[in-house]
Amino acid sequence: MTTITSSQALDAVTVVESTADLVAENYVFPEVARQLATLLRRRSAEGAYRTESAEELAAVVTADLRSVNGDLHLRLKYHAEPVPPEQGAATMAAMRREFDASLGGVPRVELLDGGVAVLEIGPAMFPLDWAAEPLAAALTLVAPARALILDLRRNTGGDPDTVAFICGYLLEGRTHLNTMLSRQGEVAEQSWTPSYVTGARFGGSKPLYVLTSGATFSGGEELAYDLQQLGRARIIGEVTGGGAHPREGWTVHPHLEAAVPVARAVNPVSGTNWEGVGVQPDVPCDAGVALGQALAQALARLAEDAR
Repeated sequence: MTTITSSQALDAVTVVESTADLVAENYVFPEVARQLATLLRRRSAEGAYRTESAEELAAVVTADLRSVNGDLHLRLKYHAEPVPPEQGAATMAAMRREFDASLGGVPRVELLDGGVAVLEIGPAMFPLDWAAEPLAAALTLVAPARALILDLRRNTGGDPDTVAFICGYLLEGRTHLNTMLSRQGEVAEQSWTPSYVTGARFGGSKPLYVLTSGATFSGGEELAYDLQQLGRARIIGEVTGGGAHPREGWTVHPHLEAAVPVARAVNPVSGTNWEGVGVQPDVPCDAGVALGQALAQALARLAEDAR
């Protein structure tokens, strides 16, 4: 538990009031937003947030934020390192550190038995202007494989544009993946695969498997869900975390960021998304054995196709 120094004294009342304002003004569901803002202000008045620890405050406020509808993207996030005041800067700084430590979000590319490749994407779907080069290189490298296993078991989310970029290597033709609806229920943007990719495509017909775990979340879930709904991939592993609402972040203290979902995804095939329920695997199994299950299925499929 970290206590803020005197030069960065924690004014819990001000932090909570700022967080309540941001939720009320920006949360994707206006009625829930009003309930949550009222809840935070009532709890603050009751003294529920009296603490000198930013980490402790984050935990208590986050529990209250999630108590109405269980939205796991909604939180007061603690950062051990001081973060810049600009909107979204806290998240981007943390993601950059992860990007630099994970070979650009592609920590594993390997050829397994029978010409089956495994490609791990994680720990996040990093911003496309960072990730395009390492992802293109990795996806081009596995393009000749007879079958492909995408490992998303440690992927905790990120940029929808990066999801679309990856799908461009795994599908044929330009494909509609998702529509984002704003707080007002209007179309905010649509997500489509790119019409052109650099390097070679794996393509839209060879066997494709996606590994998931209970830790797979947000953008990692979107990639699995999009490919599943399009009938392109079999999902093997555990039910995912269940976070489908893209969010924005605001710094409300040098160590605290209010993360607030500002839109919701609608899949063109299912007409809904994975919020609160997660991506349901086609082959449920423990995440630890999912790779072995996928390899066995891939080899069986290839043997059947060869007959």
